[in-house]
Amino acid sequence: MTKKKVAKSKLSLEDKYKLYEDSVQCHEADIDFIKKEYKKLYKKNAVVFREDFGGTAAMACDWVKLSPKNKAYAIDLDPEPVKYGKENHYLKLSDEEQSRMQYIMGNVLGPQKFKSDITVAFNFSYFIFKKRAELLDYFKKVHKSLNKDGVFFLDLFGGSDCCEPLEEATEHDGHTYYWDCEKFNPLTNEVLYYIHFKMHKDKVKHEQVFTYDWRMWSPMELREILDEAGFSESFTYWEGTDKDGSGDGNFYKSDDEENCESWVIYIGAKK
Repeated sequence: MTKKKVAKSKLSLEDKYKLYEDSVQCHEADIDFIKKEYKKLYKKNAVVFREDFGGTAAMACDWVKLSPKNKAYAIDLDPEPVKYGKENHYLKLSDEEQSRMQYIMGNVLGPQKFKSDITVAFNFSYFIFKKRAELLDYFKKVHKSLNKDGVFFLDLFGGSDCCEPLEEATEHDGHTYYWDCEKFNPLTNEVLYYIHFKMHKDKVKHEQVFTYDWRMWSPMELREILDEAGFSESFTYWEGTDKDGSGDGNFYKSDDEENCESWVIYIGAKK
């Protein structure tokens, strides 16, 4: 039996975040979704975009490319992904586009000097708030920071497999991505996840490149807290399926669906 190779050194900053974005993010689809849903709600285009827990801010950088009217802000505490984002996304913008995009090194709970049409908290980043009071405080601050015709979008995952200790492998060009549920506490809904990567060229598996110590939230819990935070209305968006039962990338409003092994949804909340 061949012994598994485990990396003794960390991935470079460049490799770490490139692998993450290639494996996890599809911000083009996210932008397409929020643009369309905002226009359905308000019959106009959103202009000012805020990306909370922005990380590399690839999404915010893409937002300013859409229109010369668009402005974007990305907020994050961690200088590491921000450094990568500035070098690999921001610097690829034109000077004019850069003037409409701003990285904010800070806490999403802090006061901001601008208001947005759309604020997003994607990649389940708000799961870091484990207590209801903490999440309510965050939602209240988002509500306050939105323009009158503003919408807050979240993504959320769940399903029967999401809280089972298991490691899922997904093949990509040049690497394998692993989503690893290490443990789940059914009494607190706290969960520990890891992301690992294995490079195909050298067969080395880089363990625990990213660690997520989270609380799992349910759609109804989130909608109740959004309501308490002052949002006038919220919606859940479920993903349709193709002929083989896989997600087709098309999301629609729904309040009644059958559970499955794994699902990802959007939640939208109007100010």
